[in-house]
Amino acid sequence: MTPQPPPGRHKRLPPPPRPASRTALLWRRLMVRLSASRLGRHGSGILTAVVIGGFVALGVGLGDHVEDTRTIGFDFADAAANAAGFQVKEVKLSGYNHVTPAEILKTAGIKSSTSILFVNADDMRARLEDLPWIQSATVRKLFPDRIEIRITERQSFALWQINGEIHVISRDGTPIAPYSDDPRYVHLPIVVGEGAQKRVGEIVDALARLPGLRDQVRAAILVAERRWTLKMTNGIDVRLPEQGLDEALMQLAELDRDKQILTRDITIIDLRLPDRVAVRLSDEAAAARAEALKAKKNRKGGPA
Repeated sequence: MTPQPPPGRHKRLPPPPRPASRTALLWRRLMVRLSASRLGRHGSGILTAVVIGGFVALGVGLGDHVEDTRTIGFDFADAAANAAGFQVKEVKLSGYNHVTPAEILKTAGIKSSTSILFVNADDMRARLEDLPWIQSATVRKLFPDRIEIRITERQSFALWQINGEIHVISRDGTPIAPYSDDPRYVHLPIVVGEGAQKRVGEIVDALARLPGLRDQVRAAILVAERRWTLKMTNGIDVRLPEQGLDEALMQLAELDRDKQILTRDITIIDLRLPDRVAVRLSDEAAAARAEALKAKKNRKGGPA
């Protein structure tokens, strides 16, 4: 007969076993594979190597060779984990266009000897996002032997000229590559000057609303980091105001539509004053105008 607990008292059951953590499960799996592997069958020799390696690492560390010691330690750890079946055998890459798979693997630090157990996904992601072309990256470890890397690249948005050099930049102004004759870059808008890369979206978006005007612009120059001057394809400079950019561009588009101002023999159109438009004639046009005024004056002063 099973003894019953006294009245008013309850039998205390033992607590249920806690589920093993992911780390514990991985460690147990490593030990099982290690014991069944060739490495495990030579455990005494490996243990000796570990002890000797520990003393060597200590000596190297005391000799100011810490980085070399760290590398040796990781290589040794990778070798042990690989022998247990955790060597990275497949890396799946996606989202790349301008960066190459070789650049991604090198930056991520993935080698033929890399073990998935010692891959730090966060560190790997941070290193990848340090590459100019990569805006964001995700790294997934798929046990026991696969890694998945997905990246999102920055998009080339404009060309930025500064100090005689031209850079391909993204919309947020990040320089992502030096300019080349790549067909993808040839038709990008050009901004020039200190700080122009930070305000590139402002001028590109404003011109995009007036495509007929935009197509006549060769470059937009930021003056004193305050206002824009447009360099037109025919050589005319259009000085825009510091405030009211959209209104000034609309006024320019209307002047060109109604008076063909961008085809006149002038060198500068000044739109900085809200109540007037000033223009500067070319030297030839100015000389011709002076002659015309002189002739008109002579006619007025001559005999009736």
